[in-house]
Amino acid sequence: MQEPLTRDQVRARMDAIPDVLSDELIERMSDDRARGWKNPYRTSDEDAVRREERPADRSSIWRPAFVRDVEKILHMPAYNRYAGKTQVFSFRSNDDLSRRGLHVQLVARIARDIGYALGLNCDLIEAIGLGHDLGHTPFGHAGERCLNDVFHGRTGRWFFHNVHSVRVLDKLYGRNISLQTLDGALCHNGEYEQRVFELSGLSSFGEFDRVVDECVSGGGAVIGHLRPMTLEGCVVRISDIIAYVGRDRQDAIEAGLLTGDAFEDGLGGAYNSWILTHASADIIEHSYGKDRIEMSEELFAEIRRAKAENYAKIYRSSGIEGERAEVLARAFELMYERCLDDLNKRDESSFIFRHHIMRIEEQLAHYGRTYDWQSDPEQTVVDYIASMTDGYFAELASKFFPQIHFPKRTYINEPVGQHAPKA
Repeated sequence: MQEPLTRDQVRARMDAIPDVLSDELIERMSDDRARGWKNPYRTSDEDAVRREERPADRSSIWRPAFVRDVEKILHMPAYNRYAGKTQVFSFRSNDDLSRRGLHVQLVARIARDIGYALGLNCDLIEAIGLGHDLGHTPFGHAGERCLNDVFHGRTGRWFFHNVHSVRVLDKLYGRNISLQTLDGALCHNGEYEQRVFELSGLSSFGEFDRVVDECVSGGGAVIGHLRPMTLEGCVVRISDIIAYVGRDRQDAIEAGLLTGDAFEDGLGGAYNSWILTHASADIIEHSYGKDRIEMSEELFAEIRRAKAENYAKIYRSSGIEGERAEVLARAFELMYERCLDDLNKRDESSFIFRHHIMRIEEQLAHYGRTYDWQSDPEQTVVDYIASMTDGYFAELASKFFPQIHFPKRTYINEPVGQHAPKA
């Protein structure tokens, strides 16, 4: 086992990663732009592939194909729920901590900056960036694991948020999202680091649907080998890691769980600014004009180190896993069983009918489609639970299962009378 690096060794490696582009690349980029150069590996709006040929989805001079995807995503009810879903810290009464809605915006912004420099399609990048986490459960990755444990235990199938994001985009809302955007969402999973991102060669919905089915049946063994079909998808994938590895440190410090000097690099919350600047410059420097996205060995090693440190000091120690893991797991199990029972009883007064099935059917009716919830009740329960915000899940669980005690989020936690004036 490799010995951990000292702080001086970490900083020495970080110092080897420039925060600006080389003079040679700047000159090359300037010349290319002056000549009107276009990246030959860029995804063109004319290449957008959709399941259905709808006149309203055709690319136009003022609303290109992937702009339409962005707008479709922004108007989905699932997008609005980002604001109520955890990034890392679920039970902290601090509105300065990141929610998932901010995270996807940061991913889209970072990826657009890199993509613009590389001459890629920034509208496609934005669509993937904003839509990639629509399948996330309440309570972040802790909730994802809880839902997967129940679903897999009952069906043998796997639940992963990136795969469910595709279902939300492609099936549950009927918006006819492009193949390129769906593929980017599926392949975004930043938990699997790569130094070089090469394209998959995927080009049709037939191939894509087979890959999605393999992810559901094979789980992490399949997902770990996913590669995007576009360079835009590759940029979003690495930007996902860049977006959270530094920001989550800021949130841990803001939440009072760690101090600024708790990290090996010694930068504390300032690491966020460091990684944004240095990673972007490094990726642009090593990817410009190529048919792949890559980074230096030094940056790759640093990202892996920083992520591992976050897992050790934040996600497994300070996040929900360290606070309410057993309570959350039991709540997901009970919620799943209750919702499935309501479905099997065809109880149309239940919340899964009134708050989920009826609303999805109303959305799909606009596009002449229906929600086939009856043929796979287990999947319908997963659709419902994954759609919940933290607050909705906690309130419903407390109503159904009084024995489950979720901590109350409150901004005023002082005992009544603590500071009352003395007589």
